[in-house]
Amino acid sequence: MSKINPKIDLVFKKIFGTDENKDLLKSLINSVLPENQRITTIFIKNPYNEIDFVGDRLSVVDIKATDNNDHWYNIEIQIREQSFFGRRSLFYWSELYSGQLFETDSFDKLNKTISINLLDFRYFPDDRYVRRYCLKDFDTNETYPEMDYIDMYYIELKKFDGELKHIKNTLDRWITFLNKAGELEKDKLPKELAEPEIKRAIETLERINLNKKEREYYEERKKFLRDEYAADKTAEDKLKLEIAKNGIIAGFSNEIIKTMTKLLDEQIEKLRNELNNK
Repeated sequence: MSKINPKIDLVFKKIFGTDENKDLLKSLINSVLPENQRITTIFIKNPYNEIDFVGDRLSVVDIKATDNNDHWYNIEIQIREQSFFGRRSLFYWSELYSGQLFETDSFDKLNKTISINLLDFRYFPDDRYVRRYCLKDFDTNETYPEMDYIDMYYIELKKFDGELKHIKNTLDRWITFLNKAGELEKDKLPKELAEPEIKRAIETLERINLNKKEREYYEERKKFLRDEYAADKTAEDKLKLEIAKNGIIAGFSNEIIKTMTKLLDEQIEKLRNELNNK
């Protein structure tokens, strides 16, 4: 059992972004792709390097790879909630797609580029935790070979409820690994997670030994994320209180204010008393 969080980008890349573990990356990618597009070989273009985590301590380090079909991949895990993540992911997709060409190359050198985004926050409004975007004809819903060069996948980790009985496929197993790694042991895996690559990932996580620089980055990253969460929570709570105050002034009932803010009855009553005593 490991206490190291595999969602921290440094750890994620140590697990999936090394040549010795590229079979784990292949398994993760294939768990996302449609069955008829699954790959047999993967080549990591930017393998794990400690230098990536020195200097700009809060940069996000993704994994870039190609496969046996010359398709390009950008795999990223993102813990910090970002309202503009869609535009951000399109930007990085476009960089990887256009970056395939040198100045004298023709456009026939461009290959399909696939972005796999693992999000540790809710981004889309519904409860689907896996979705794929690609270019299609607006009227016929058809794809055209000359336009089939972009696939964007978004996997929202927090939307998977985590119950073993709901695990249906390899992607569900990878999501469970990322969400519950601290509870898993390679020799005591439940049958729902009994897959060689999952066991290998747990073994890899258990034997990861962070050196001084890596440990500093890892701890700073955790602190940054905790601080950001606390700041966001404080701002959210202040906003809820402000909405509740305005609702009270406008004459709204407690039930309406509770629906709007999710505040408790005692919180709303306290605000009413404060406003009445002014």
